[in-house]
Amino acid sequence: MAAPVYRRILLKLSGEMLAGDDPHLNGGGGIQQAVLARYADEIIEVHKLGVQIGIVIGGGNIFRGVPASEGGMDRAHADYMGMLATCINALALQDALEQKGCFTRVMSAVRIDEVCEPYIRRRAMAHLNKGRVVIFAAGTGNPYFSTDTAAALRAAEIHADVILKATKVDGVYDKDPKKFADAVRYESITHIEALKLGLKVMDATAISLCMENRIPLIVFDFARPGNVRRVVTGEAVGTHVHSPQP
Repeated sequence: MAAPVYRRILLKLSGEMLAGDDPHLNGGGGIQQAVLARYADEIIEVHKLGVQIGIVIGGGNIFRGVPASEGGMDRAHADYMGMLATCINALALQDALEQKGCFTRVMSAVRIDEVCEPYIRRRAMAHLNKGRVVIFAAGTGNPYFSTDTAAALRAAEIHADVILKATKVDGVYDKDPKKFADAVRYESITHIEALKLGLKVMDATAISLCMENRIPLIVFDFARPGNVRRVVTGEAVGTHVHSPQP
């Protein structure tokens, strides 16, 4: 098996992906155990290569703050509810990993001391150096910031070599490939180009944070088994979003 080209990664998972395609899960909501178990296998496969892994997970399969606020709920209140949803997903992923023998820590930006550790940067670094997978929950701990921005922030804080954004498509396109048959996939693009073109890679705050800290981002299809390993070992998978050479 090829050696990894990254020492430490930040994996960004959306909450919706945990629901899979099960029509019985409230129209796509909730957590599908079989999907959770497969994702755990993918993560453990990379962890066994000696790669240090941090994970930021969303909560959209349970609750999304922005749609709730658009429906009349106070935005800050709705976002805090969304943060709690990410904690549920983080604990579910922790259980799936630990059932397979992978030591894991959940660290929350909102204190819930009875079920997970508070996020402390130096403690997170220590866990990573000891070979534990660290799942960062509750986003940044602040309303009005997405979990994409949390992923960029945590990646910068832990000095991750790359952010791997797991999606249901095989990269970044110039337009929605589900709606347009002539959509073109980018193999490589810079952060600033993604911003100027308005591509749905991450939100503008997250992309700007990656650009300022020169953190590369790889957008790839997590539904294809083995893709995390392929990305980590340097295969040309998905779309590489990067800063131009100085």
